[in-house]
Amino acid sequence: MGFLDQFEEPVKMSFTEYWLISAPGDKTCQHTWEKLNNLTAVQNQLSVNHKFHLPDLKVGTLDQLVGLSDDLAKLDTYVETVTRKMAGYLGEVLEDQRDKLQENLLANQMDLATYLTKFQWEMAKFPIKQSLRGIVDAINNQVTQIENDLKSKSSNYNNLKSNLANMERKQTGSLLTRNLGELVKKDDFVQNSEYLVTLLVVVPKMYYPDWHAKYEHLADMVVPRSSKMIFEDSDHGLFTVTLFSKVIDEYKLHSRENKFIVREFTYNEEELTAGKNELSKLINDKKRHFGPLVRWLKVNFSECFICWIHVKAIRVFVESVLRYGLPVNFQAMLLHPSKKSVKRLRDLLNQLYSHLDSSATGGAGDTVDIPGLGFNTSEYYPYVYFKINTDMIGDHRL
Repeated sequence: MGFLDQFEEPVKMSFTEYWLISAPGDKTCQHTWEKLNNLTAVQNQLSVNHKFHLPDLKVGTLDQLVGLSDDLAKLDTYVETVTRKMAGYLGEVLEDQRDKLQENLLANQMDLATYLTKFQWEMAKFPIKQSLRGIVDAINNQVTQIENDLKSKSSNYNNLKSNLANMERKQTGSLLTRNLGELVKKDDFVQNSEYLVTLLVVVPKMYYPDWHAKYEHLADMVVPRSSKMIFEDSDHGLFTVTLFSKVIDEYKLHSRENKFIVREFTYNEEELTAGKNELSKLINDKKRHFGPLVRWLKVNFSECFICWIHVKAIRVFVESVLRYGLPVNFQAMLLHPSKKSVKRLRDLLNQLYSHLDSSATGGAGDTVDIPGLGFNTSEYYPYVYFKINTDMIGDHRL
């Protein structure tokens, strides 16, 4: 059983876009939830909705919240970028097992959709007795450390892969470039002679007749009938020829003029054994690093994704307080639209919450600059809104 075979069947992907929104408590927060859910899910079946549970976070001062809002927008983008990097690199490492990528992208041993829809604040990791700034700094530090570790680990593993690929290419490429040590035997060469040397010459197939006619005459002092073909690929043959060492340079020159390529090669059993050992070592090193690296990527992808959703949670809290005021009285909700219902759902939400802010049309092309809020684009609506896309494999512009 391979390292990855122990994992579950791949999770089937559906529409992966979620909308994290909040609206002020209408009589009660429960009433806000029921009103939205009844209208969007029960009556019109435009989305599947979940309450998004937030703990009693420390509000701090208005100035602190305004400062945090801008920082959170940057942190959101940063943490998502690192999370997607982790997923992308795990896909690279899996290579021909890339089809197992989705099932390995988990958060707290749950698929991403389940973690998100059943979100619970991680009290042990992010104690709510801390200030919001303290939690935000802790998330930033953790993700920065993970990104630095990823750079180091990916650099080491990529170097290993690159060295192995280069060596494997030399084992299997064209006779013009490949390692010839795998193809020759000791008795193909004159050994321990003070005067004679055996050369290896690559001859294009179309020039075989020329080679047989000319090889003895490309220089003086070539041993007659000393050539034999020891290997052939689709384009070339590898021939030996034995001659006196003093005419090597002349022989190489005349060979090149006739499109015969003399390969630089000296038969040395110790070096050949060392080369084979190096290849074997690289193959074993790659296998040895693979399992621990996959495990590290899985664990730290989970950590990054968890951090990302906590950043979203803090953003919803901060923006809701800034938008709806104190005391804290709002309901955070997670909507999962069906792909075909996105526009209708948006229109319905705008109708439902237009009384909150008459300036917020959310129309495409409208740009709204609002001091202290972490967005100033056409993504501004009468209600607090953030998009979360749990597809870590597709190409998402951040």
